[in-house]
This record gives sequence, structure tokens and C-alpha cells, in this order.
Amino acid sequence: MKFRVALLANLKKNAPVTTEVSSDHWDDLDSESTVEAITEAIRSGGHVCEFLEGDASLIDTIRSFKPDICFNICEGHFGDAREAQIPALLEMLRIPYTGSKVLALSLSLDKPMTKRVLTYHDLPTPPFQVFEREDDVLSEEMTYPMFVKPSREGTGMGVSERSIVNNEAELFEQVAYVLSNYRQPALVEKYIEGREVTVGVVGNLIGPAARRLPDDEEAAHMLAGLRFMPPMEVDLKPFIESDMVYSNRLKVALAAELNYLAPAPIEPALVEELNWYTAAMFRVIGALDVSRVDFRLDIHDNLKPYILEINPLPGLAPKISDLVIEAEAAGISHAELVNMILDAALKRYEMI
Repeated sequence: MKFRVALLANLKKNAPVTTEVSSDHWDDLDSESTVEAITEAIRSGGHVCEFLEGDASLIDTIRSFKPDICFNICEGHFGDAREAQIPALLEMLRIPYTGSKVLALSLSLDKPMTKRVLTYHDLPTPPFQVFEREDDVLSEEMTYPMFVKPSREGTGMGVSERSIVNNEAELFEQVAYVLSNYRQPALVEKYIEGREVTVGVVGNLIGPAARRLPDDEEAAHMLAGLRFMPPMEVDLKPFIESDMVYSNRLKVALAAELNYLAPAPIEPALVEELNWYTAAMFRVIGALDVSRVDFRLDIHDNLKPYILEINPLPGLAPKISDLVIEAEAAGISHAELVNMILDAALKRYEMI
């Protein structure tokens, strides 16, 4: 069937002009080439597709275009739950859209809240503490080294080699940097030394209700309905002297120069474990259609996986976005991936 699809995104060139944000504040937003590629991908699936900027103008433009469904990749511009703003508008207008809904997007953007959900469900995530002021007292349960980052940012914003702290002076210097530059709480985690891998997934859950883990009798159906992409790892060895972590600089300025290992060189049993945790994360956060889950593998504990976060709005830039690279490793082209996500939403709304 052919549908009218509105591609909703936030272009970097359309970002508000302001000096009140950090220098990397708009790094999450999309390029014209990405929007054009996704638009052409949807059209290649036989649909009518037009791009609409996901800002206040959408209230008028979406009524004019009258889409059957929206392909949403809006990151938003301002606010604690900025990724949920456009979906909230679409729900008010009763227009179907791809991807997770308002609550899941709000939760997943707030990394501390995500970790609280993980902790509640006994899913492995590094111990953490949130600093809302520079003079907050470090919990006695936290031990060095630690990792400091903004609570509500993506694309590695605020992440560099200085994010790894080994003493109180380094800790509070980095906390102050996050509070000052990003104007939000700083998330401080136990630093897990090891490899960082990510697993992408497309589809929707079948079986037990979302936001809870299945009991023993249901566990066999845990992965049903989801298509897992091969795990991906970025080879940081060429940058080890300047970037010990997958930093904002690597993700933005040097993305085209990185060596992406997909599939990542890990044992099949560990891949199965990562897939299970990805499905569990997808389930307890209430994700829909597509997501990407990031892990650290502890080199001091048999590569034990720790969940860092889930991204229910993973980047879809051709060639350089993690999910796109993983899909290509599975023989899935960019256009096929985009239409897989669209089809997952269409099936969920019982439109096909």
C-alpha cells in the first residue's frame, strides 16, 4: 500500500540562533544529506514523502500536508524532554508516527531516570550518583575511577578523555564543567574499563506486557518480534592517545575516519547475552519500532556486560550512524532499514 509520509526532523541549519547553549548543543540535529537520504528511502518504498521541520511551524504544515503517518527523528531544541515534544503534538492531533511514544522518549533522554528503571529490574548498569550542585557530597559507595557526563544529552556531548576521573579534584572539576556548560545535572558512574559495543534492534515485542521482564515460563519468547542487528564496536586504538572513550569529537568531527567493527569480534554466547539485555531494555523502557542499546564490557570481569543507555531515536545518517553500519553488516541497505522501521510502525497501527 502507498501512504503519505511526513518525515519529521530537526535540521542543523534551522537550529535557533542563540548564545545561551554549549558549543556542541546542536550536534544531535540532522544534516540535509541525511534528511534527503531518508526521504528518498521512503519514496523508494512506494510512498509519498515530504520533509517537515519539527518545530512550532509543524502545527500548520502537518495539517496542510495531511500525512497518513509520520517518520519521526526529531531531537527537539530545548527542554528536559525535548525528544518527546513532537510525539506529544502528534498524539494530540491523533496522527500515527514511527518510534517510541512520549513516556519512553522522556525516560530514555534522562540517563539517571533510565538507570533507576534498570536498577529496579535488576539489569546490570554501573553504580551511579547524580550531582545537581557543585557542593554535593560524594556517596561512600562510589569508588574511583568514575565517569562524568551530562544527564540529558546524546552524540557523546560533554564526553571526552576528561570524563574519566580518578580523584576528588578531577571529579568536582568535571562536575562543575557539566553544570556550567550544559545547565543540567551531572551523571557520575563507576567507570567500567573495557570495550564499548552497541546493539541495534528493529521491530516490536510479542508476548509479555511491556515494562516488565518475563517470568521463567515466558522467557523463551523474550526476543520474539525483534530483529537484532550485529553488535558494533568502534576501534579506538588509532586515537588512544587523544580519545580513550567514544567521545563527541570522534562521533562528530571524525565519524568518517573511524574503523567500525561490525560484527564486533565477540563470542556467539556473548552476542546472545547482549541481545537478551537489549530486548530487556527495550521492554522495560517501553520502546517501539527501533532502538539502539549501548554496553560496556568489563575487561576485569570476563567481559561482563553493563548497560549504559538506550537510544530510541538512533541516528540514520548513511554510512556513519551506528545503526546503519550494523544493518549494512547484516546485508540491509540504508533504504531497506528505513522502510523496516516504517513497516514496523504501520503494522503496529494495523495499517498494513
